[in-house]
Amino acid sequence: MTQVINPSTGAVLTSVPGMGPHETDAAIERARKAFESWRKVAPGDRARLLRRFAAVVDQHIDELADLEVRNSGHTIGNARWEAGNVRDVLDYYAGAPERLTGRQIPVAGGLDVTFHEPLGVVGVIVPWNFPMPIAGWGFGPALAAGNTVVLKPAELTPLTAIRLGELALEAGLPPHVFTVLPGRGSVVGQRFVTHPAVRKVCFTGSTDVGKAIMAGCADQVKRVTLELGGKSANIVFADADLAKAAASAPASVFDNAGQDCCARSRLLVQDSVYDEFLALLEPAVRAFRVEDPASPSADMGPLISSGQRESVASYVEDADVAFRGTAPDGDGWWFPPTVLLAHSTGDRHWREEVFGPVLSVLPFRDEEEAVRLANDTEYGLSGSLWTRDLGRALRVSRAVETGALSVNSHSSVRYWTPFGGMKQSGLGRELGPDALHSFTDVKNVFIATED
Repeated sequence: MTQVINPSTGAVLTSVPGMGPHETDAAIERARKAFESWRKVAPGDRARLLRRFAAVVDQHIDELADLEVRNSGHTIGNARWEAGNVRDVLDYYAGAPERLTGRQIPVAGGLDVTFHEPLGVVGVIVPWNFPMPIAGWGFGPALAAGNTVVLKPAELTPLTAIRLGELALEAGLPPHVFTVLPGRGSVVGQRFVTHPAVRKVCFTGSTDVGKAIMAGCADQVKRVTLELGGKSANIVFADADLAKAAASAPASVFDNAGQDCCARSRLLVQDSVYDEFLALLEPAVRAFRVEDPASPSADMGPLISSGQRESVASYVEDADVAFRGTAPDGDGWWFPPTVLLAHSTGDRHWREEVFGPVLSVLPFRDEEEAVRLANDTEYGLSGSLWTRDLGRALRVSRAVETGALSVNSHSSVRYWTPFGGMKQSGLGRELGPDALHSFTDVKNVFIATED
């Protein structure tokens, strides 16, 4: 049994049993058998089931959000959005089964056509920072393409995934088409990697674990989608709307207490407006409300665990603190929004993924240096740039090595557009119209028409 802790109080919420090796194997075998019938469900019928699943999730938005607030420390506003995102992803991919078309390719002597065949059982391994939406990004398109899914939630945050598994059955999905298997990564997650019936693994988490999963999947030439770490840059040029850029910067890094692979945790500011920008940024940081995540006014809740708080605090010790916000005292894993001045690109808080509410700031001289500094990282997941110069916006957008980039905003993820990283931030793309194809194999069929 694993104890589930409320990070706002440090109190035990409940205990969840973890699956062992034999239970995991049995669940995978049931999913393998269910695949044979699920893949044969008519596209229109599969679409109707997914729409019904979305509708049932919609009926339980408040329940799911409340679970996430208590289990993950997410603010109630974020948690409602996250539950709604699961609904929206299901609705979006409910339109996919009837549009999963192949091609007819002109050939001599016959007819050549292609089909998108489902892979089989898909294993989805979900992190603790965004338990609901990241689960949906995996199981939504996988189910739509005709696969069955076994999903392992993070040990710290299993409650919403377990509930989604129950809601899938309530919506009418056949048994064992979508199964949630709580347990340790070294047991359940590792079996997804090694079990031959699991034909693809979707993993979101640390780069080191992602590398191990990728290496393990290579033994069976098993497909993988990996969404890994990030150290994204927020680049502010002198000609930008500085007030707007400063006002929006805190949410871009402190949202979800900075526990976000897309967090713009490196702030690059053109040297000619550096002091002015910091003066605009300070009141925005101090106004960022860290409080009970169940409160509608909360901008940020606690960190997920005491261990995570200790890790984040280690980056602030001996660093040059420009200014900080406030956080509650007492029980819970609270940490204030913190802005650090980087004095070189070698500073630990500048180079490493802190995964907490810590922002590092560094000036740059010109466009060339901004791009160089932004790219000086092993990661390439997200980022933003602020400028009124359209030409510069296009040049820098193309030059920065990152999978998703926003101009004059901080948007990273829309379920109808592709999301994923470059370099060591990941492999493959989730969401959008193309994600469906990563859950299929293309089969080519030639039919001779000549004697």
